[in-house]
Amino acid sequence: MAQTVPTRSEVPAAYTWDAHSVFADDAAWEAAIASVEAGIPEIAAYAGRLAEDPAVLADYLALAEVLLRSAGHVGVYARMFYAVDTADTAAQAKTDRAQSLAARLGAAMAFGEPELLAIGGETLEAWAGQEPRLAHYRHHFARLARRAAHVRSAEVEALLRQAGEPFAAASATHGILANADLRFAPARDSAGEPYEIAQGTINALVTHADPAVRKSAWESYADAHLDNRNTMASCLSAGVKQDVFAARARRYGSSLEAALTPNEIPLEVFHNLIATFTAHLPIWHRYWRVRRKALGLREMHVYDTKAPLTSAPMEVPYAQAVEWICDGMAPLGAEYVAAMRRGLVEQRWVDVYPNRGKRAGAFSMGAPGTHPFIMMSYNDDIFGLSTLAHELGHSMHSYHTRATQPFVYANYGLFVAEVASNFNQAVVRSHLLGQLTARDQQIAIIEEAMANFHRYFFIMPTLARFELAIHERVEAGGALTAAYLIDLMADLFSEGYGDEVVVDRPRVGSTWMQFSTHLYANFYVYQYATGISGAHALARGVLAGEEGAADRYLQFLKAGSSRYPLDALRLAGVDMASSAPVEETFGVLAGYVERLEALL
Repeated sequence: MAQTVPTRSEVPAAYTWDAHSVFADDAAWEAAIASVEAGIPEIAAYAGRLAEDPAVLADYLALAEVLLRSAGHVGVYARMFYAVDTADTAAQAKTDRAQSLAARLGAAMAFGEPELLAIGGETLEAWAGQEPRLAHYRHHFARLARRAAHVRSAEVEALLRQAGEPFAAASATHGILANADLRFAPARDSAGEPYEIAQGTINALVTHADPAVRKSAWESYADAHLDNRNTMASCLSAGVKQDVFAARARRYGSSLEAALTPNEIPLEVFHNLIATFTAHLPIWHRYWRVRRKALGLREMHVYDTKAPLTSAPMEVPYAQAVEWICDGMAPLGAEYVAAMRRGLVEQRWVDVYPNRGKRAGAFSMGAPGTHPFIMMSYNDDIFGLSTLAHELGHSMHSYHTRATQPFVYANYGLFVAEVASNFNQAVVRSHLLGQLTARDQQIAIIEEAMANFHRYFFIMPTLARFELAIHERVEAGGALTAAYLIDLMADLFSEGYGDEVVVDRPRVGSTWMQFSTHLYANFYVYQYATGISGAHALARGVLAGEEGAADRYLQFLKAGSSRYPLDALRLAGVDMASSAPVEETFGVLAGYVERLEALL
């Protein structure tokens, strides 16, 4: 049956996120912008005054919190319209205005960190003991002191922050091209019926039971990106050059160092992950072999790597997914589940279904004082359930952090974020494997597990290897052309697929084009792999009912950025400075392969 994607206006409001819980209407949003704009000269007037006394510093930080909180709400509201309809020029204009406001506020506050460093760590510590409003800033001051060598003068900091807005153009251009302007030839089933391809439907199509749908969808999606290879390569080249520029401007030895050092993450964490991943590629080769034999294929192509392994795929309506996730997260307690259910059922945290123009992927977002919203494209299957569980992990992390921490610690680093999201998937998956015992159900759940591992423990480490190579190339003065990027990507995936999968080099080599946000975040993607490793190590203790494991995990969710990422994870019970969690998680992966092999 032919399938089409609805327009935004055709999606029932009940399945859209509640933007008007942030601002009642555009007039209230405009008023917030005006308030922040009025506060910019007021905050700028503190320049040169922070060393006067503790009260002046406390006044400055209090005003900064008010303005940053309001600017955060402005940005969330704008993004909620643009993310779900990237072809909406009015929504795009909202996003541009919000980004401009944030950049101007950041530039006005650029004197803050240099002046705090000039005051000195000992004095700030003493002031935190004298002025009650500064007491909770002790960790913030200590973190800043550790970055002293990389904080520039007030003038340079202002320039770097002003550069944030134009620097966002490379990622924005790539995103607009991918989400709004690409046109995909329709997929076709074995009878020739068309299926409309959109960012919100591609995952459902490449997991379709009909090989013709999978093949045509995968090829059409890749080809549309390849048609724009040179533009996308230019964007990515600009993005990498920006990372290199920022690292050098802040006196870091490399872009990788600039990404990891501020969070006290040793470079060895990244390199150990890559080494462990490449050493365990034979587990993936075994999985491809099991899958090829189960599908009865003489040769397996990349578009077959997500083919359903049973004739009865699991249909999971959204309402059922909500119930199974809530039941699965019961080990974390009634309060956790009740808050999550309110968000799902009453408060409209989630923008649920696909529509034309909706951007690719799924994410959780928000700011202190807003709900922790979720954007996704639910497709009534086990994979949609998994994505929802993943994003709810992020949202519940934000919920607990913002309910517990003061504003200065109300966000958290990417390194810990991916632990919370993958933890939810691991725990819900364990629940489903225990409850749904029919053979086809077991196979479907393990397929979901393998799809999740495929993304976070195969695709993402491969992209991390790619990211390291392209940054090192630019740092050495090399160029990033479309041909080079495609060849590099194809080489890395060929190693990962081994002899079991036929690699269409140009199309597989286009994979980097399909990540219009991740590769612009300066070594973001490796954290998916460390995250899934930390998540499974922590889930094991909670699922086993180890005394205090659930409470320790909840304390981790509440920590926000009040601790360094590795310290927050040690609080929960896992040491990510060691390669042991990654090794352990490859053991979990191997166990799923063995279990699947036995079922098939």
